[in-house]
Amino acid sequence: MKLICIGRNYTDHIEELENEKPTDPVVFMKPDTAILLKKQPFFIPDFSDDVHHEVEILVKIKKVGKHIDRKFAHKYYDEIGLGIDFTARDLQSKLKSKGLPWEKAKAFDGAAVIGSWVSKENFQDVDNIDFHLEKNGEIVQKGNTRFMLWKIDELIEYVSKYFTLKIGDVIFTGTPAGVGAVKAEDTLAGFIEKQQIFSIRIK
Repeated sequence: MKLICIGRNYTDHIEELENEKPTDPVVFMKPDTAILLKKQPFFIPDFSDDVHHEVEILVKIKKVGKHIDRKFAHKYYDEIGLGIDFTARDLQSKLKSKGLPWEKAKAFDGAAVIGSWVSKENFQDVDNIDFHLEKNGEIVQKGNTRFMLWKIDELIEYVSKYFTLKIGDVIFTGTPAGVGAVKAEDTLAGFIEKQQIFSIRIK
């Protein structure tokens, strides 16, 4: 199982971090050891003083595929989820300034929250799904998949050029604006439409 993550897939988030708009999807990976175990709190790592939440729509791959054409991509997933790509922003900034990979800032233990899964049949259009993140009961991030630069099926087509997709692989599709730091005793809750998908405590 692998976690394939897409960066800079919402214009508003690109602008808030003052990044350059990419001409192709930005792809990075997280190992399965990055998955936060169910019902466990997220512990802020000792190597960062500035860990940010990034809420994202997730897609779970249901069959093996390589070089998947966009028109067939919908056949490779049945479930939509929501999660968090935790990012050690201070460490990421240091790595980026040196032209180094992001993994230490993105792929550390516990850096990937995966909530419960919802059948895509529950949605009239997977390219028009509302989602949001609440921190301590207040909405801090909200988005809709229609604002993705690259939609779900486009991402599956693109990613499968480079990596064989296998059963159980998860694609993190990018985060909208509103990312911010977490601190001990915060509570984060993620919602697709009005359904709560996860809730975690920060330690």
